Amino acid sequence: MPKHGHMAVDRNRLKRRLREIARVELLPRLPALDVVVRARPTAYAASFDGLRDELTRAAERLRAAAGAT
Repeated sequence: MPKHGHMAVDRNRLKRRLREIARVELLPRLPALDVVVRARPTAYAASFDGLRDELTRAAERLRAAAGAT
């Protein structure tokens, strides 16, 4: 049985997509802090653009929270 219901190919594809989005979209916009991205099962079916939009919105919330403290 595949781990978490997805084959290794699917898990690695999602991991590569999230890493690329983080490298291009998140790291340049956020101050120096540690971020953990936990993909939900629905992320496997999401398009690259959908993942990017969701992570970009999350980064904006993080940046606002980091600036408020």
